[in-house]
Amino acid sequence: MTDSSTQAPVAPRRPYSFTRHGITVSDDYAWLKDARWQEVLHDPSLLDADIRAYLEAENAYAESVLGHTAPLQKKLVAEMRGRIKEDDSSVPSPDGPYAYFRKYREGGQHELFCRTPRNGGAETIGLDGDALARGHEYFKFGGSRHSHDHKLAAWSADTKGSEYFTIRVRDWDGGNDLVDLVEETDGGVVWSRDCKSFFYVKLDDNHRPMQVWRHKLGTNQSDDLLVYEEKDTGWFTHVHESTSGRFCVIAGGDHETSEQRLIDLDHPDAPPRLVAARENGVQYSIADRGDELLILTNADGAIDFKIVTAPLAAPERINWRDLIPHRAGIYVLDHDLYAGHLVRLERANALPSIVIRDLESGEEHAIAFDEGAYSLDAMGSYEFDTTNLRFAYSSMTTPSEVWDYDMVTRARTLRKRQEIPSGHNPADYVTTRIMAKADDGAEVPVSLLHRRDFKADGAAPLLLYGYGSYGHAMPASFSTNRLSLVDRGFVYAIAHIRGGTDKGWGWYLDGKREKKTNGFDDFAACARALITANYTSAKRIVGHGGSAGGMLMGAVANRAGELFAGIVAEVPFVDVLNTMLDDSLPLTPPEWPEWGNPIESEADFRTILSYSPYDNVAAKPYPAILAMAGLTDPRVTYWEPAKWIARLRATMTGGGPVVLRTNMGAGHGGASGRFNRLDEVAIAYAFALWAVGLADRSA
Repeated sequence: MTDSSTQAPVAPRRPYSFTRHGITVSDDYAWLKDARWQEVLHDPSLLDADIRAYLEAENAYAESVLGHTAPLQKKLVAEMRGRIKEDDSSVPSPDGPYAYFRKYREGGQHELFCRTPRNGGAETIGLDGDALARGHEYFKFGGSRHSHDHKLAAWSADTKGSEYFTIRVRDWDGGNDLVDLVEETDGGVVWSRDCKSFFYVKLDDNHRPMQVWRHKLGTNQSDDLLVYEEKDTGWFTHVHESTSGRFCVIAGGDHETSEQRLIDLDHPDAPPRLVAARENGVQYSIADRGDELLILTNADGAIDFKIVTAPLAAPERINWRDLIPHRAGIYVLDHDLYAGHLVRLERANALPSIVIRDLESGEEHAIAFDEGAYSLDAMGSYEFDTTNLRFAYSSMTTPSEVWDYDMVTRARTLRKRQEIPSGHNPADYVTTRIMAKADDGAEVPVSLLHRRDFKADGAAPLLLYGYGSYGHAMPASFSTNRLSLVDRGFVYAIAHIRGGTDKGWGWYLDGKREKKTNGFDDFAACARALITANYTSAKRIVGHGGSAGGMLMGAVANRAGELFAGIVAEVPFVDVLNTMLDDSLPLTPPEWPEWGNPIESEADFRTILSYSPYDNVAAKPYPAILAMAGLTDPRVTYWEPAKWIARLRATMTGGGPVVLRTNMGAGHGGASGRFNRLDEVAIAYAFALWAVGLADRSA
């Protein structure tokens, strides 16, 4: 299967160990972390020569292992691209005299930000992503926000993959950028009402969003005003516009606690006003309407969250009053507020619903759907005084649909259905759900997609996808890319494991910190349940996950590798202990509530050491493994998968091969551009097909 002329690289062992809490840990591949990693994020050319040579040798080996699948990769890309409507556009969203939308041009890689007169007419292209990306190996929009007078647009972009976004200001009519240049931001912008200044968050040298600044148009960034500074390095800070548009909301928090402040956009010089002081373990987010706040919170033991009201003039905790009381097992994900209606997105048993409340009468109704597994999301609006709610719906068989819904008359209007140019018949596919029983009795939902002519005889290959961290649920939504596997006989499965909020906030709490391994065991239980139900067989399953889901892949490879033919780990967070011990890394202090703080706590140290994939590589056979990394990734640094693959190759007693592919010009999200990204998806899918013996048959 491999080109024998290219040998698997052998990373030199450079003995290194450290002792913490009386426990000594060896880390012979620590040298793969560049001592100047912060500088490398800004300028990848500064990467240490030895490290670069090793990463390039790994890339050459990956090419030798998977090079024979090049025709298949090319075919997969053509298929996936054939399902993309190349000149696609979003449904225009009205705001005052205009309606704003995004679109792509035929063959274009990047978005165009556009508008038309509200009731129709000639479109104006404000930002042309294809033109702006020229000359950059990497280009990604951070966003765009038009000013309240509709004359300007503040927009941001990252040109290195390091997620440092530069903000510029464009004149809608002239099509030119003003002199303003605001660098090293998180990309978000909130305009003042007079359109003479905007608020933004600046990232520090460790890539942490700690400061909120105000920039006045026509001035240098060095003259900007510091509005707020967070002192806790474990907290992240962001800004957004409030639901009514009256306030800039400064939202801070970690994974367990939050705090918000308001700046009156009519008085941008006024200091931020605190809503409610932070209390450990209490989270909240605000929506405003007139002289009242509606607050989504887990206060008072509301594990699955509730909605309270508070007077805008006195919003502290003591004045909170329940509006939507806590209901165990019904998780309130989000809330949005309009002049006359409260909209909340709820989830129970891994199925979402939208509930609308008339704020005058208190009457409620839900928008209902029939499929056994589906994805649902409210899309928000520029306008506050409207009865129109826009939402998106899809399932694993049903392409995405955008609907407008009148919250008073309850009339639905289909505004857009995702087009599949190469054709798609939902009736050819089946989406269903099974429950897998974990070792401790927990019932874990598994969403499934397969062709209607599929036979449950255990012969089919199966891709099992999982994440299970930070409370992120995995929606059973439509993906055109998956069809390239399903049409080749794969069953596609999503494991809704603990660590996500698929079954409520308690489901998340049962899969974090000292309970982290529940999620790993859930994933293995899902694999076994799928085998028992004859959807597949052992050694016919390919595991797939990215980032924290890549950590899941590493842990499962260690704990239940015998079930898998292959594992795809994209930007995998596999060096958990070392990363959580390095408080200079961008995400480490904010991540301690999720994983534990091994610097301060011996118990946390021992817990993380017990499952960290890199630290638990064992002398045993492993399935074939593909690890994919990005050199400028500030979230999961490139050296994590590099160290993991090096230790695997030096330790495992059989199986494999294990390969590392590092994108030397991208970060956490992989390649930029909607078509370039398909190249990386095709590599992962070609590997999956190869791992189960179907690559040559599929080319």
